[in-house]
Parts: sequence; structure tokens; C-alpha cells
Amino acid sequence: MNNARSVRGRKPRRNPESAPPGLTGTNRGNGPQKEIIVNVSNRETRIALLEDGRLMEYRVEREERVVGSIFKGIVQNVLPGMDAAFVDIGLERNAFLYVADIIPDEGSDTSPASIKRSELRRRKIKDLLKPGQQVMVQVTKGPRGTKGARVSTRIALPGRYVVLMPESGSVGVSRKIDDRTERDRLRKIGDRIIPDGFGLILRTECEGRTEGELRADVAFLQSLWGDVMKAAKKMRAPACVHKDQTLLFRTVRDMFGENITKMVIDDPDEYEKVHLVAAMVAPSMREKIVLFDKDTPLFDFYGIEKELERIMQHKVPLKSGGTLVIDEMEALTAIDVNTGKQVGSSSLNETILKANLEASDEILRQLRLRDMGGIIVCDFIDMESEADKKRLMTHFTDGLSQDRARTRVGRISSLGLIELTRKRTGESVTQEITEICPMCTGVGRIASKETVSLWIERDMWRKMQEAGNAFLVECHPAVVEALIGLDGENVEELEHEMRRGIYIRANFDMEYEEYEIRNGTIEEFDRQYMGYRRAQVMEANVRRSAFENANKVVGWTDAGFYIELLDGMSHIGGRAKVCLQDIRRSYAVADVILPGSALR
Repeated sequence: MNNARSVRGRKPRRNPESAPPGLTGTNRGNGPQKEIIVNVSNRETRIALLEDGRLMEYRVEREERVVGSIFKGIVQNVLPGMDAAFVDIGLERNAFLYVADIIPDEGSDTSPASIKRSELRRRKIKDLLKPGQQVMVQVTKGPRGTKGARVSTRIALPGRYVVLMPESGSVGVSRKIDDRTERDRLRKIGDRIIPDGFGLILRTECEGRTEGELRADVAFLQSLWGDVMKAAKKMRAPACVHKDQTLLFRTVRDMFGENITKMVIDDPDEYEKVHLVAAMVAPSMREKIVLFDKDTPLFDFYGIEKELERIMQHKVPLKSGGTLVIDEMEALTAIDVNTGKQVGSSSLNETILKANLEASDEILRQLRLRDMGGIIVCDFIDMESEADKKRLMTHFTDGLSQDRARTRVGRISSLGLIELTRKRTGESVTQEITEICPMCTGVGRIASKETVSLWIERDMWRKMQEAGNAFLVECHPAVVEALIGLDGENVEELEHEMRRGIYIRANFDMEYEEYEIRNGTIEEFDRQYMGYRRAQVMEANVRRSAFENANKVVGWTDAGFYIELLDGMSHIGGRAKVCLQDIRRSYAVADVILPGSALR
């Protein structure tokens, strides 16, 4: 039997001197070569943006997104003291609706607050909403931590080129379009194509587009709004009447423009779907969509997996020897710049400026890579020269112009701090793929059980060329549950896809991120690990499920075999005798029949 150990979920290291395929760019004369890399699996979709082979943005989707979705809700509480209301939209926590988000957007994009709007804001929440009232709202910020979603009655439907706003009536042009002539042209087109009873925002992507292209986008969104209204009439509140598109669809709609060199997708079904979407929103871009069909995993082929390790690092190394220390907290994100081993060559001022400029580039990258939002404070190394401070500030603000998220930045303070805000719509990538550490209760973060289980899946796929027709996986008990899935769905689907037997056992001595994968044969593993039979009575340690929202009880044999118990809530924390009803390679289903012996 071929043994192989993989500790803490780390991937095989690459030789840094040999660049992986796909990292060499050819379009350098016309700006950076930008590639969108899409990895699709049953449980998650991962999308990476490479610029000249360097990872600049990363997004992951594991469950349905609520931001952008439209709900028919019921007002639960109206709080005059906060000028806000809480609305039941069918999620775990009620959504927060502020008084300013009830008022229709007035004025154009050039007037941040018209007189009419400021007058309307003086109205009180109790004059606008009553408990029990039904309202149509759109989620603008997803649930985060202990906070519920934030919603608005000012609904916006984004398309490829325009954003359609029911019941608004104004035309706006993206502030990122600087050319005055182009802005005037687009505004005139907007005035001609705006439907009655709707508002319109012309997005950055519409620059240089014809009236016919913009009119087609408006017609599509108008039809979509009609479908939303039909669904709203049929459904009883609280209910979701329109789900926002998947991460992959939004990527094609919002990012897949002329500046993208190619989009690489490793799933044939999603490849076909993207082709259909591109045919509607960007027909000229279809030839840039490529299906990846090599044996090497896509993110390994492009060298992305190794880069992703840096997302969860507290300290990010800089090439010159310095480091960034990144602390993401609920109120704000703090980024500290350290010179580290960088000692310079001529003067202290030059060394500090060089370190700050390099740190500035990496901070700008980390903002996009981790999708940080809210208040961000960057603590640069103190500089005495005003000219150096101005140079750093100019370098930093110029770099922010490449960020698609809306940002506002203040001046550099006397303490060397740069404060900025970056639009937040939900969890950052770091918060999305990690969870609060049960040992430190939030001081630091560790990979979630779902993340570790996905590491294991990827490592098994990497071992598919090795001998044998089965895998034995040993890992932390919580990761065992995530890998098996509810009712065994994950492991059974994985066995079907890999066409290999999979035996999963808990190792109670392993750390949370540690696991071991061994290759072998079904005959060998059956003989060593499957000494169970139907109707067998045995003792098990009874525990709550590792999944917080799953109201279920599980059992563990002393050998680490996972048992899904049909009852046994009263035996949690002790031992019980169970009768096996159904037996699989990685788990069994059983009834609790009697209390067991004393807890071992």
C-alpha cells in the first residue's frame, strides 16, 4: 500500500525558479494581460483575476448570495429613535431599513443631495412605515457577524451597460467616465432610451457603446422587472421574489470586458452556460472563453493555490524584506508596515520611502485580493519630508483608481496614517473562507471545516494517478462531518465522480487543519476498517454535530467511525449503546437503544 501524508492541508511546493504555465504574458505592450480563471466544483465556485500572471482578485461562492436579491418583506418593528425599521425578509435575522433608504433617489449623479431629497429626509420613519406593512426591498449589504442584512426600497437592476431603477426617473452617468464629450453623448442617449417610470445609470462599460446596444440592455432589464412584479403578486411575504445572479454570471456581466485577454473555465457545463450568457451580453468576447481540459488541476496549473495561502496569513512578506501585518476586525481593518530586514543603501529617508512605496503596492493588491471593506487604516513608516509624503499619497491614490470598488481616501496624517473607506457589501474573502477559532474565540482565525474538507478533496484528485482503487482519509472529527456531508451526500457523490472507494475516519489526536490520505484497495481497507454488520449493537460517544445550525446528534466509535444517530439528544456528552441500521464505508446510521458504560 502506498502511503502519503499531507499535513495542515498544504499543497506541494513549486520550484520558484520555474514559472508555471499560463503565467507568461504576451500582451504587455497594450497594458497588463488580464486573465479570469474559473474553477468550478460541486460545492464551490472560485474565480481569480490574474494581471500579467499575478493574482490580483479572488472571489469564492459556496452558497446562495443574498446581496442584490429582492424580497417581499413584512415590517416587524419601527424605531423612531433610530429612524429605522426592522423587516422580516425570511432570513435568520431581520433586515435593517434606514429612513434614507426608503426615499427615492432624486437628482443626477452630479448632485449628491438635492434640496428635495434633503427635505424628504426630515420626514420621520413612523410617517413612512407601520408594523405589519408589506414592503419590497433589495439587499444592499449582506448579514455580517451578529448584524442582519441592510436593505433599501430603492431597487436597482444591474445589466451589462446600464442599471435600471424602478420608480426613480433620473439619468446618471458613471463617475469613472472622465471624458466630458462622452458623458454628454451618453446622457443624451440615456434621455432617449429611459422608459417611463424608471431611472437609469449608465455604467462604465457603456463607454463607446452604440444606442442600439444600450437600448437592448434596457429592454432586457425592463422584462426582468416585469417578471419580478409578477412573482411578487403571487408570493406571500416574507419571500424572495428575485435572486441575484451567481458569482460566475456576475463576473461575465461586470468584469468580462475588452481589457480581458481570456477566461479559462474547467467545467464543461459552466463553459457552455458562459458561452450562452456571453452571446447575450458580449457576443464579440465569446472567442476569448477557453475550456481547460488538462489533467493538472486548474489553480495548480496557473500557480494560484500557493498564492491563496497568503490570503489567510497575518503577516504578508514584501520582496525587499519588509512585511505587512493585517488585522481584520469588526469595526475596521488595520494594516501595519514594517521594514523588517530592509536596511537600504544610501540614507534613512530613502529607505523609508522605498519601503512605503513597496508596501503601498502590496496594500492596494491586498485590498482587492481579500475584498476588504469598511474603514481601513494603513500605518506607514513615519516620514519627515513633506515631498516624500506627497509622493506616497499620489502613488497610493493613483493605485486606487484601478480598484473597481468605490473608495474614499483621506490625507496622510502626522502619524503616518492613511485612512480610507472601501465599499463593503458582505464578508471579506478572508472571513468567507475562515471561521472563528474555537480555541481563541475570535482573536485569530483558522481555516473552516468546509475549507479543510475541500483541501482534502483537491489532494485526493491530485493522487488519482497513483495506484489503488480506494482512499483512506484520517482527519479531525469536525472535518469528517464536513467531508461526509449531510446524509452522506458529499462523500457518495465524490466516490461516484472519482470511481474510488473512500474511507473516512476521525483521528482525535490530529489538529484542526491536519489530515492524512493513504492510497490502497477496497479489499485491503474493507478487511482493516469495516468490521461492522447490520443490526450490530455497539457503544459510541454521543456528541452534538459540529455544524452549529444542524439540530442533530452524532456518535463516534473509539476507532473514529462516524455514526449518524436518529435520536439520542438526552445522551449528549456520554456514551450509549447503538444499533446499526445502515452501514457505508465512511459512516453508519444507528438508533440509540440504551445508556452505555461510564464515559471513557
